[in-house]
Amino acid sequence: MTLTEGRRVRLATETTLIEAVATEDGTSAGSLSLAAGTEGTVERVVQHDHQSKGVREYERLKSLLDSFGHDMPAGTKKQLEEQVSALEPEWIEYQRQGPAVTVRVRFDNGFILDGVREALFVTA
Repeated sequence: MTLTEGRRVRLATETTLIEAVATEDGTSAGSLSLAAGTEGTVERVVQHDHQSKGVREYERLKSLLDSFGHDMPAGTKKQLEEQVSALEPEWIEYQRQGPAVTVRVRFDNGFILDGVREALFVTA
C-alpha cells in the first residue's frame, strides 16, 4: 500500500511510544501508547531509496553489458557477466524489498508520529 498526503489512516497495531516516563525525582510515571485503530491524517510521505554499493554496481555493470556487451571481446564479456551474476542476489533482494516509505501522521487526538514506516497503518 502506498499512502498519500491527506489520506485518512488508522494504526494497525498498538504502538508504544515511550516505555516509561520518569519524573524529576526518578520515579516512573507510566508509559505512553497509541491504541490500534487510532485514526489520523497523513501529512507527509517520504520515499527512501537506499541503494547499497552492490546494487549501484549491479545497475552500472548490467547497463554496460546490455549496451555494449555485443561489441565486447569474448573474455571481457564473460568477466562482466560473472560480475553481474555475483551481484544479482543483492539486486533481487533490493527489488523484493522496494523503497522504504515513511510518513508523518497527525492523529485526531493531537499526537503526531513522524518518520514511521507506512506498514504501521491501514486506510481508514
